[in-house]
Amino acid sequence: MATISYKQTGYFSKIVLDYLSQKEQIQDFYGLFPNLDEFKNQIDTKSNFLLSKRETLVKTLKAQYQDLKTSDKTKENIQLLLDKNTFTITTGHQLNLFTGPLYFLYKIISTINLCEELKAKYSNQNFVPVYWMATEDHDFEEIQYFNFKDKKVKWNSESSGAVGRLSTKGLDDVFEEIIKIFGTSLNAKKLILLFKNSYLEHNNLTDATRFLTNELFTDYGLVILDADDVDLKHSFSSVIKDELLNQTSHKEVSKTNKLFSKNYKIQVNPREINLFYLTHEFRERIILKNNVYKVHNTEIQFSKKEILTELETNPERFSPNVIMRPLYQEFILPNICYIGGGGELAYWLELKAYFEKVEVEFPILLLRNSVLLMSQKQNQKLNKL
Repeated sequence: MATISYKQTGYFSKIVLDYLSQKEQIQDFYGLFPNLDEFKNQIDTKSNFLLSKRETLVKTLKAQYQDLKTSDKTKENIQLLLDKNTFTITTGHQLNLFTGPLYFLYKIISTINLCEELKAKYSNQNFVPVYWMATEDHDFEEIQYFNFKDKKVKWNSESSGAVGRLSTKGLDDVFEEIIKIFGTSLNAKKLILLFKNSYLEHNNLTDATRFLTNELFTDYGLVILDADDVDLKHSFSSVIKDELLNQTSHKEVSKTNKLFSKNYKIQVNPREINLFYLTHEFRERIILKNNVYKVHNTEIQFSKKEILTELETNPERFSPNVIMRPLYQEFILPNICYIGGGGELAYWLELKAYFEKVEVEFPILLLRNSVLLMSQKQNQKLNKL
């Protein structure tokens, strides 16, 4: 069977190709490269992960799983997270309707496969696959549909806040539509029932997505995390406080981007404060102006003293943006590797100096698997070329 290089596909950016080739000009922007031998060093680096963080994580996960029927393997993996020799491999994704694009599945499969490979090589450690649900994301337009054959199946609703908190009201219309278009085969009936049990039997998109993903992957021990949680945010509050007072992420990522831009296109530019203020009604940027912290598009504002009191009282109202979310993940998880697509890895490469400044270990970055599906007819045409 013939193979082609990543470059020959024409699909991957210069940043990703240089990373995969370990080009010298990109090496300062990441830590260890994802080969199996390097994971030993990453494990050693993360071995100082605090027991108190593990306890908070496990307590949160048990609460989130209390009403969900799951496998013994997933339950065991949650409990193993208390063990200092247990580490996570994490991927994250939006809460796309009915999984959305196929690479949602590829990312999780890549995560599970890597855990199995690492366990075979490092038998004294445990490796838990984690799916980080992007419950605080507010880009509803990106997740409100999925494609089936030539049809776009869309959830006609509106959202201005965190999508995970969005009510599943209105998805009964989508359910009626998929009954019509999925057909009557055995697999079609299974998918229709899965949609019904996921979205019509749960009140919000977080619970629906957790149920759906658990149904698909619980036999493999996948652990699903919703980080929109008061206890997890409380554990992260020292970093949030630093961001509010010192704007560390803006300073560090801006310095990195000056170097990064010499060879690559900047993926994300930091704001002065890389936090949103989150309520059930909205998720809006926090802006510092004339020593006053203002919540964009609202009348809400705080003095320095008031916003620190708000953080202490309601840490769940502070939501990291794309710059700070990776740090939040690595702060609360004993994580050694993040698996993502090319676009994700590109912006992670801008964050290493920020991680170092706030003394959080930067994970190994691994490009997810990609798959091209083609019909028999397409394959026959390809072979004739």
